[in-house]
Amino acid sequence: MKTIYVKDIAGKLRRHARAIITAVFLCSMFFLGREVARFREESAATPGQSSGVEIRGVTENWGLGFGQSGEKPTGNATVEQLKQYNAYYMAEGDEKVIYLTFDCGYENGNTEPILDALKKHNAPATFFVVGHFLESAPDMVKRMVEEGHTVGNHTYHHYDMSKIADLSSFQEETDSVADKFKEVTGTELSMYYRPPQGKYSAANLEMAKELGYSTFFWSLAYVDWNQDDQPSRDEAMEKLLGRIHPGAIVLLHNTSKTNGEILDELLTKWEEMGYTFRPLSDFVQQ
Repeated sequence: MKTIYVKDIAGKLRRHARAIITAVFLCSMFFLGREVARFREESAATPGQSSGVEIRGVTENWGLGFGQSGEKPTGNATVEQLKQYNAYYMAEGDEKVIYLTFDCGYENGNTEPILDALKKHNAPATFFVVGHFLESAPDMVKRMVEEGHTVGNHTYHHYDMSKIADLSSFQEETDSVADKFKEVTGTELSMYYRPPQGKYSAANLEMAKELGYSTFFWSLAYVDWNQDDQPSRDEAMEKLLGRIHPGAIVLLHNTSKTNGEILDELLTKWEEMGYTFRPLSDFVQQ
């Protein structure tokens, strides 16, 4: 009987010990998680200030942190840090200008209303194209050029270019777009580059610079690329009006049905807010 009693006591002690350890672990994770969340919230809620993070050699995903409505967001790197690579994500200063850019992966009927709205507002834009778009929609590319827009390089196959280690392979992706563009339009492609998927590294940006390209990220975008889950008009307008800011480089996708439907109204609203539209050449002339 004594043996059984001792065993019972030992079992109860082990169970209590496990319960205490579990409770301590859960409490630690709770407070750690709260501190991490607070840090992230504070980092994202301080637009216009540098996080002090240098551009690293490893692959990064371009990202933004937004604060109050109308204020400039923070990026993975500062304006100054990007300049060393001839790279940009927004303009400095408080002038109420917007730089419109569109990523063009393929044509699905929405590019025409986008071009119609831009023409109506006399708003210049830059279209970053891939090889498939040049091959499948040459008439749209010609119209972009004829109506005074800029066409930039989004690479031929839309690979994660930050994983390409040698300059020759990187150049093959960009040269293929430039060559096809000249074949289609008879003109030279503008030396503006946008990394596919927003993935980049210091080496990636250095290669683009060595080839003579200026790299353009963005300071305003929204989830507009999912064809099976397009945002409503109200959702799109809330994001694009609420987060607009002086010197914004806006990224939109030409494949978005919502963008085709709202762009005329959106440009009107931005104009009513005092904004004007300028080409990306403002950056490379600085």
